[in-house]
Amino acid sequence: MTMAHHALEITLTRPLTTAELQHAARTMRLAPDRDATRLMTVVRATTPRKAITRLRRQIGTRLPVDVITTHYPDRSGKILLNVAFASAAHTAAADRAAQTPQRFLELAVHQDLAQHAAAEADRLERALQHLLAHTTPVHLIAAVGHCLTRTSGAAPC
Repeated sequence: MTMAHHALEITLTRPLTTAELQHAARTMRLAPDRDATRLMTVVRATTPRKAITRLRRQIGTRLPVDVITTHYPDRSGKILLNVAFASAAHTAAADRAAQTPQRFLELAVHQDLAQHAAAEADRLERALQHLLAHTTPVHLIAAVGHCLTRTSGAAPC
């Protein structure tokens, strides 16, 4: 079986110190973001799930890891999310809901994403109402069309 390389993103609970980053980088290559709260790495494994497990074992105790995700979606367009349940509160909440902690988290994330999408739709509707108060629908549609047809190298609208 061939071993593929999987790009993983690590979200940290707090920014890393330079010493912590150097210590962790002795184990594997890590690319930090500007404020050292997220790291990128590539892990060799047969599946993305095994890559996440391997990464958590290698650096999970060295760094304040909050979440590990696959950087690229799989064939069905999904990103794997690996969360360590650090406290009994998450497990207790899942027990009260008669669900596994994984299912509880999955439903909570889906609910939060749905709320975010609804809030974003409301925000856009308010912005459009504001724009329409100061222009005609024809001019607004022309401006949107102009923005959407600009080349990617041009300045944003």
